[in-house]
Amino acid sequence: MTENDYVLSEFYKIITPNKVGMFERIAPQRSRHLVVGLENIQQDHNASAIMRSMDCLGFQELHLIEKNNSYQFQRDIALGAARWLDVVQHQEGPEPVLDAIAQLKNKGYRIVATSPHHKAVTPQTIDISRPIALFFGAEKHGISEELLHNADELLHIPMHGFTESFNLSVSAAIVLSALRTRLEASKFDWLLPKAAQTMLKIEWCERILNGGPQLAQKFREEFKKD
Repeated sequence: MTENDYVLSEFYKIITPNKVGMFERIAPQRSRHLVVGLENIQQDHNASAIMRSMDCLGFQELHLIEKNNSYQFQRDIALGAARWLDVVQHQEGPEPVLDAIAQLKNKGYRIVATSPHHKAVTPQTIDISRPIALFFGAEKHGISEELLHNADELLHIPMHGFTESFNLSVSAAIVLSALRTRLEASKFDWLLPKAAQTMLKIEWCERILNGGPQLAQKFREEFKKD
């Protein structure tokens, strides 16, 4: 038994059987093959809806970039979806957009920016074999020029009506759902590996219990003593 296996087994003695069952069912369906980036989102309800869509579709990691607005992420929005996601905030320094891009590229992600004005790949044609960091821009102005110029690829949703684009949260749900469907039909290794699933379940346990991180540390110390 590894240290993380031990820590999780101790947590499972504390949390309810219902939560254990949920964690065991949901963790194998989670993925970081595709992560989502939100740039300068101004309306809480849009971020909330996107987080709900991410949780429902099994995409685990969200990057929030704040540069030109005063949006502040609140973990109690999105009907609790934020509790189950890994949220990375980029708010420090003069260039949070470029910092986020650099961090994600260093992890092997290619940067894909969504824009209705640039007809490039679609959710049905984009290459899903390599990890994707999918960025959505602000509600009114879309992605910034610096993100546009530093993206590896652009993506749009084909439109068939008079309106130029979907609502931001609707766009995200459409793209994420289409990509999840394609990934499920593929032979790519896109779901979290076992070790990452175990770590994620530990993190979930920490989040739902008062003093969860302290408990995890206690269990790790116990494991090292045995």
